[in-house]
Amino acid sequence: MSVLERDPHDQVRVLDDDGRVVDGATVPDLSESALVEMYRSMKLARHFDKRAVSLQRQGRMGTYPPLSGQEGAQIASAMALAEQDWIVPSYREHGAAYVRGLTLDQTLRYWMGDERGNQLEELNILPVAVPIASQVPHATGLGMAANYRGADDVTLCYFGDGATSEGDFHEGLNFAGVFDTPTVFFCNNNQWAISVPRERQTRSETIAQKAVAYGMEGVQVDGMDPLAVYQVTQEAVEKARDPEEGERRPTLIEAVQYRFGAHTTADDPSVYRDEEEVERWKAKDPIPRLEAFLRERGTLDDDRVAEITDEVETEVAEAIETAEGFERPSPESIFENVYAEMPKRLEEQQAYLRRLRETHDDEELLE
Repeated sequence: MSVLERDPHDQVRVLDDDGRVVDGATVPDLSESALVEMYRSMKLARHFDKRAVSLQRQGRMGTYPPLSGQEGAQIASAMALAEQDWIVPSYREHGAAYVRGLTLDQTLRYWMGDERGNQLEELNILPVAVPIASQVPHATGLGMAANYRGADDVTLCYFGDGATSEGDFHEGLNFAGVFDTPTVFFCNNNQWAISVPRERQTRSETIAQKAVAYGMEGVQVDGMDPLAVYQVTQEAVEKARDPEEGERRPTLIEAVQYRFGAHTTADDPSVYRDEEEVERWKAKDPIPRLEAFLRERGTLDDDRVAEITDEVETEVAEAIETAEGFERPSPESIFENVYAEMPKRLEEQQAYLRRLRETHDDEELLE
């Protein structure tokens, strides 16, 4: 039976919390090199996250949304895509974007306030969406466009549990269900929408079961089990691309996981959650789970883990150096990437800022 046909209350798992294959589970058909690359990308995303938070604390970068704890869901789901497929991120999918070809220095530049970091030419990635759920209808639109063009690309759309309370979520999934779009809706249910807990978002027992109302399949997966995430996403992508019978169909995936850190670096999670909860979820950490699995298979050993650790630290350090090596854009550039053609009201605001800067230096304006 396909994992997509399971009851949306029945969570899909391949690895237990200690990295052992659970009874009855099937390990995805991935090569040894692909499994190592999955592990390496997860390690890279974790180290990048730590360095990015440190940069923000040092005043070298603006507000940043940490991803630690969610590496398994991001890396594994993105790896399930084909080259021609698209991802539609929210604002936390740094790992998924990296898998799809976005360089780390570009991600850093975006959060440093340089819109050039959001230039995604030749990458099938939509720009970062900070407004909650606004990207969901865009993803459905991409799927509708693929149908109109007769193309076989699939769109993978990421959003959080908080997004499921927004109208854009309903509109996007409703259209996808009605018009049979090749879209995979991937809910990163990390338990908290800033300070609002999962149980305050919906009375539904699972988010996956919401798919029933839209006429599509919904599946809940252990989002901190990268092999289960890969398996579920791969099946959903193939169902959207080339089903055995019938039309291309969307799927709603609920990946149950946890963000170890703050919602953003402007947030203090200690105000609304206790340390015991955090530690309980850290026992499910996706990185040591996959590492234990690969060690048991003889794919990883101490030397290879140390080598990978050195590689990712070097790659992240070089990305930081590259990002900080670019000349920072003028503050006036904030008006330049809102519309294709700047409307008069923004021209007036830009001119006003220019006059202020001629009278006062930037340090004075920030006080």
